[in-house]
Order: sequence, then structure tokens, then C-alpha cells
Amino acid sequence: MRKSVAIWGVFGLLLVALSAAALGSAFDVAFYAAGEVTVGLFTNTTGTAVTGIHIEFDQQVTITNKIAIGGFLPAVSEESGSVFDFIGGELVASGTVELDWSPLEARPVLIQWVSETGAVGAPYFTTIAVFGQLLGEGIVAVREADQALLVATFAAFFADNEEFFALLSESLGMPIQDSLMPIIMSAPAEAIGNFLGTIVGMLGVSTLDEVLQGDLDFSSLLALLGL
Repeated sequence: MRKSVAIWGVFGLLLVALSAAALGSAFDVAFYAAGEVTVGLFTNTTGTAVTGIHIEFDQQVTITNKIAIGGFLPAVSEESGSVFDFIGGELVASGTVELDWSPLEARPVLIQWVSETGAVGAPYFTTIAVFGQLLGEGIVAVREADQALLVATFAAFFADNEEFFALLSESLGMPIQDSLMPIIMSAPAEAIGNFLGTIVGMLGVSTLDEVLQGDLDFSSLLALLGL
């Protein structure tokens, strides 16, 4: 199941609007507590109907209830786990999926609308680890589709962060481009995500907000991948 979702994610990253924001422009998301469960409301703001939703949590959960307002999305996953897919029906634009789960404190780390041809809209994601995963998958997808575009985007990324990479290159004793670009142009998605995660780790940050609002400017990569 995770492999098929990764494939949707790769194609979807090439299809989303380039102006998409990192934290869920394809979603209106709300959470509230109801006794011992959390109720999550996920509204489809892609502007088009979807045929499914993929969701990953930060821990094992049990789904206790699901309601699709504006359609029907059948479950293709077990009731308990950390990764869930509800796929095969249809949810209209502006339709909402309600999911109830326990334990109360669990939260989604990745949510993606899907259609019959791939992912739809920018993914909703909340952790640095998932950010790295999406960067890796998206970079590989662009590399396979248009290597020149990928090289040009990384040239802009290095230019946007010239001072940071100059200091990093000095500490490494070689230009960071010489280390990073061979990985970008040949490595699998996981290796790319791990390498970029290492760079992020050097910033001394611990949350996704600190990464996206910090000193390292990811805007060129975010625009390329629709994040």
C-alpha cells in the first residue's frame, strides 16, 4: 500500500499548482476532542472532485468513525494502523471527510487527496521527516521529467542561500554543490530526502514551521514541487 501511495505522490507533485502553500492549500483542516477520541474534519479545497484520501498518523490509531459529506469514499485499509486509504468513490469539491480516531493525542503527519490519475492538490504535512520525504519523491519525479528544469531550480536554490552554503562549504572543505548535485541527479528519493534532512539538521531547528520560516530559503524548491 505504501508503494502505491508513493507513486501517487510522485505524479501528484508534478500536477499541483505552483502557487500552493506548504501547509495544506488543498485542505481546510480542523480537529476537536469528543470524549476520548479526536474528530478530524478535512475539506476538499482543490476545486475539483476527488476519488480518495490518503492519511498517515504520527502513531498507531484506531479509526472509530468515518463520514463523507458530499460523497462516499470507501475504506481500503484496516481500522487500526498508522496509514489509511479511503479510495474508490467520489467526494465533490468543497466536500468534507470526517474521521474520528483514538488515541486522542494522535495527529496526521501527511494527508493527500487522490484521483484516478494521481494525487490532487498540495499535500498537507506537519513534520520535518515528511517534508524530506516529499522533497525526495518530488525531486526524483522532476528529474525524470525535465532534468534541465531541476538543475536550474537548484541553481536558484543555491543563489537564494549563498551565504549559508558558503559557510557550509567552508566547513566541509569543498563546495556543497559538489556533494549535493550528484545525489540530486542520481540517487533514489529516500537518499535525497535524507541528505536534505542532514542540511536542515545543521540549522538547529526542531519543527516544520522553524524550517519553512527559518534562515534557509526553500521557496524555489517549494514552487517547483507545488509544496
